Parts: sequence; C-alpha cells; structure tokens
Amino acid sequence: MPSPETVTEAVAFLAAEGYVEDFTIGPTGIAHVGHDLPHPVAETTVDYTFRFEGPSDPGDEAIVLGVTYGRWGEKGVVVSAYGPDADPEETAILTALARLADR
Repeated sequence: MPSPETVTEAVAFLAAEGYVEDFTIGPTGIAHVGHDLPHPVAETTVDYTFRFEGPSDPGDEAIVLGVTYGRWGEKGVVVSAYGPDADPEETAILTALARLADR
C-alpha cells in the first residue's frame, strides 16, 4: 500500500480496513467520540501510524492512528494535532501510543 498523502486518504484507507470507530484522545487513553470513559493506553494496540506535515507550516502537523482496543476488539481511528500545536495532555497519550507502535 502506498502511503496516504492526506489525512482524508489515511482515514479512508483505515475505514476500508475495518477501522470504523471514531476515537479521540482522553485524559488517560482513547475514548469513543462523545463518550467520557477512555480506554487505557495499555489495552490499546496501534496497528497503523500516519504522520503528516504541512509544506511550510509546522502548525499543520497531524497524526492518524489505526488502533484496536484489545478488550472488545474495536477498531477505530484517532486523528490529532501533532507537534508544537498539540495539546500537552494529548501529547502525553500520543507519546504512550507511539511507544506501543514501536514494540
């Protein structure tokens, strides 16, 4: 598979692979969009990681993750700012997820 060139292409690729849940970064892990209870990072598997940088603005950095929540096998997508514009609390969760992806 060629690497997606845009966030939209990455999300479309993941949807075609069965990653249909929308996840967001919560204070201690990932959560379904619109729900407060996050899934712990330790119970999450990062299957795909796509990073994007704007051509001239570091503020355009984004990350798209294809993740599986192990307990229920839910597959979903996390889209977040990445780099200097990322929320510090989200950055801590993204860093933890990135460490999982590197295993």
